[in-house]
Amino acid sequence: MFASLATFLLSWEKESESTERILECLTDESLNQSVTMNDRTLGRIAWHIVTTIPEMIQKTGLVFHSIQEDAPVPNIAKTIAASYREINKTLVTEIKKQWNDQTLLEERDMYGESWTIGTTLNVLVNHQIHHRGQMTVLIRQAGLKVPGIMGPSREEWGQFGMEAPSV
Repeated sequence: MFASLATFLLSWEKESESTERILECLTDESLNQSVTMNDRTLGRIAWHIVTTIPEMIQKTGLVFHSIQEDAPVPNIAKTIAASYREINKTLVTEIKKQWNDQTLLEERDMYGESWTIGTTLNVLVNHQIHHRGQMTVLIRQAGLKVPGIMGPSREEWGQFGMEAPSV
């Protein structure tokens, strides 16, 4: 749970930058990549990250105009990344305008449970991390270079003058 806006905003800045790096490596062709026909595609997971931000945050009472949760998945990767950047910018701006540290202690009905807004923000961060992990597997399956997030990816070890760890 976040107890201060400053702590959330610092964490969100780092995590949203990581999410942007993942979204920016997608190609239009990669959006259809899935593990099986019964699983979400890479594009659908990416779009889910985008649409969940306003869906979840608007349940807290924060007011801002954004993409609807049921908006169709774009078939252009750059549109998904640009939408994420715009929602992220709006989210940060509106949080700074409308909330203070005390707001984080307020409770809201979230999916049939009572969560503090600070808890909701923590869930939002973890939600992105969870789906980024799924996306990295699909990105690799689509034949794209996976950007390093919590350290170098296999392709990035050479930039540090080192060989990637052996399999």
